[in-house]
Amino acid sequence: MLIGVPKEIKDNENRVGMTPGTVRALTQRGHQVLVQKGAGEGSAILDAEYQGAGAHIVTSAEEAWSAQLVVKVKEPVAAEYRYLRQDLLLFTYLHLASDKPLTEALLASGTTSIAYETVQTDDGKLPLLIPMSEVAGRMATQIGAVYLQRSHGGRGVLMGGVPGVAPANVVVLGAGIVGSNAARVAVGMGAQVTVLDVNHDRLKYLDDIYRGQLQTRISNSQAIEENIYQADLVIGAVLIPGGRAPWLITRDMLQQMRRSSVIVDVAVDQGGCVETTKPTTHSQPTYEVDGVVHYCVANMPGAVPRTSTFALTNQTAVYVLRLAEQGLQALQTDSSLRHGLNTYRGMITYAAVADAFGLQHHSNPFCPDNNTLSLRS
Repeated sequence: MLIGVPKEIKDNENRVGMTPGTVRALTQRGHQVLVQKGAGEGSAILDAEYQGAGAHIVTSAEEAWSAQLVVKVKEPVAAEYRYLRQDLLLFTYLHLASDKPLTEALLASGTTSIAYETVQTDDGKLPLLIPMSEVAGRMATQIGAVYLQRSHGGRGVLMGGVPGVAPANVVVLGAGIVGSNAARVAVGMGAQVTVLDVNHDRLKYLDDIYRGQLQTRISNSQAIEENIYQADLVIGAVLIPGGRAPWLITRDMLQQMRRSSVIVDVAVDQGGCVETTKPTTHSQPTYEVDGVVHYCVANMPGAVPRTSTFALTNQTAVYVLRLAEQGLQALQTDSSLRHGLNTYRGMITYAAVADAFGLQHHSNPFCPDNNTLSLRS
């Protein structure tokens, strides 16, 4: 199969969809890999390393996108829509439920798209979302600590306090992978931490692990209000797999929050869990609403690209190899990949995406008892 790895062009996105190790595994199996010149530089991976692994270095994005299978990190931006086509298999993060223009572009082009964030194992885990959730969760607390500094618009609160002075009050909405990693770093920095979630088992897990070093609360509107009104830093860590995140903090609530407190909404990729969330970039990461600082960068792990690239591709490599070897037949034999299918020949095949826009949802055509065309190398 011909596989393309274009250079990411989203603002300050320095990750890359494939490492030389994955390239070598593909080329040793007879596949051809096209890597756009400079695609790995942001992750400190040189073109020569890709060449040494058997890749062909191409000078333009158009050449990389001409492949049968394109492997990326972030969703295509508007400038890349022109590369979408019916005979293309796209494997990347998509987050379509919060991106109607991209959804429409994929449908109009007939592109077959598999979203990293909805690849799901039989036990319910999201193996391609977990590594970036771990990174984003740990980053959220670090970033929040920076923006609590008065020079960055915050309340001027030190996360761990000092003897005789209280530490920062940190509230984490969600006890999943993002939330538990955010809490881990916040506890390590000495903050007063409260984690809210609707899942009692997750809260029990954190309570058992931290043994009184953080507080846990069942999430409901009253508990959220009581906690965020006293918070210096709020981390939004809510996930609805493949769907739009619910608003847990409304615009009206902001007026009751502490002035110059900070919200880091990691759920921004899925629309955000704060009503006033809007996507920002690493170049312009924050804005203020009602005196509350909002940090809503939609590709947070892109700020630590070397770590993020290797963490991500450690997990994606096995699926890339499967798609290269089997084409779309891999979706018939691999239920995890089948869950990842979001669009196929102009149809939405993931219910949460269709629901987000009130569009028709089509059943997945790659169930084992269905006959489908495969994309062959």
